[in-house]
Amino acid sequence: MKELKDNIDFGKENISKLFRKMLYPTLFGMLFNAVFIISDGIFVGHGLGSDALAAINIVAPLFLLSTGIGLMFGMGGSIVSSINLSREKRKMAKVNMTHALGVSSLIMIICTALVLLFPDQVLYIFGCSDKLLTLCKDYLYGFVPFLTTNALICSAGFFVRLSGSPRYAMICSIVAALINILFDYLFIFEFKWGMFGAAFATGIGTLVGVSMMMVYLFNSKNILHFIKIKLTLKGIALTLQNIKYMCQLGFSSFLCELAIATMLLCGNFVFMREMGEDGVAAFSIACYFFPIIFMLYNSISQSAQPIISFNYGANQLNRVSQTLRIAFQTSIICGLSLITLTIGLDSYIVSMFISSDAPAHAIAVEGFPLFALAFIPFAVNIITIGYFQSIERIRYATIITVLRGFIFMILCFIIVPHLLGKNGVWLAVPVSETLTFICVMAIFQYDKRKVLIDATA
Repeated sequence: MKELKDNIDFGKENISKLFRKMLYPTLFGMLFNAVFIISDGIFVGHGLGSDALAAINIVAPLFLLSTGIGLMFGMGGSIVSSINLSREKRKMAKVNMTHALGVSSLIMIICTALVLLFPDQVLYIFGCSDKLLTLCKDYLYGFVPFLTTNALICSAGFFVRLSGSPRYAMICSIVAALINILFDYLFIFEFKWGMFGAAFATGIGTLVGVSMMMVYLFNSKNILHFIKIKLTLKGIALTLQNIKYMCQLGFSSFLCELAIATMLLCGNFVFMREMGEDGVAAFSIACYFFPIIFMLYNSISQSAQPIISFNYGANQLNRVSQTLRIAFQTSIICGLSLITLTIGLDSYIVSMFISSDAPAHAIAVEGFPLFALAFIPFAVNIITIGYFQSIERIRYATIITVLRGFIFMILCFIIVPHLLGKNGVWLAVPVSETLTFICVMAIFQYDKRKVLIDATA
């Protein structure tokens, strides 16, 4: 692993070069995570049918819950670790990482036990119909035992990159995705394990990827590695203090995942009401893409995060603003490209998941271009949330996340379909993201005036 170390200086290296050095491996790793998700959809859609896609959409909030826990502790822990490293407090940075990964794993083990004890109740809460219950339970039993590894593959990558090895973090993600694809094919088409096989393949992929990251983080030669935590009263008090602060910093990342879960839950209920199971299957295709778009923007945010946090801790604010500007430019270019691609290739994209003669195909092709209008405001919103987290402006990050993921999202799913009919169901998310974008611009203007007032006080 030593040869995979990257020569990175967060405090002195040219910002554009440094951002590219962080972005490319992070982006490629995220793209393979996207392949991870898409391959599930392709194999399930063509191997098991549109009802199976709808069933995965019902179970998906559990996936998002574990991802959210991983991102919360990964983002929060890496921000604190970055600041400590910039101040030459290396031991404290190692403590931060150990706390983050240890406590998040414990939380996910508890969640796993609760879901396995009450599977039917959980699925009905998520909007499962009697018709889809068996399929949902098959997928749930295959995936839920791996909720902890799914959280860790999100959180551990932050610390591998911060330790100076973004390429190694990328390789872990690529290996996990390739294993998922291989076992998806074997379990669904060769072994005929159905929904359980699709879920189990995903779990095995995350297990292998996490195992590779753990080998790295247990190596004492790396900048960040696990250390023994003292089980004294003082040590426990320090642990609780660290966890509280990391959760505060990373809470917006957790809320972002819960926001996608809220979108799934609201969408499942509204699409089921308006279009039945075929509507939910069509919506599930869009939902396969939304986390992928989130991953893309999140890779930009995660690439900027250690640069911003390190230089914020070192009081090099000019480098902070340069990084933010580059992150915004990159995300907007990506958003424009994705909208163009989605509108131009909507039929081909939908056909990747289900055959053209399925009723859900026509529904998805009609609605997908409308749904894609969310991509640009979504880009700005996600980068802004990551920026405020990185400079410890927790209140702003939380306000934006709550607005876009809960208040506006729920209101738009209630109001917009009544105003615009079936098109309004697809436009609920774009309207929600656009309203949030307007609020983001207002917050930036308010914060700019506040900074000027403070500077002249």
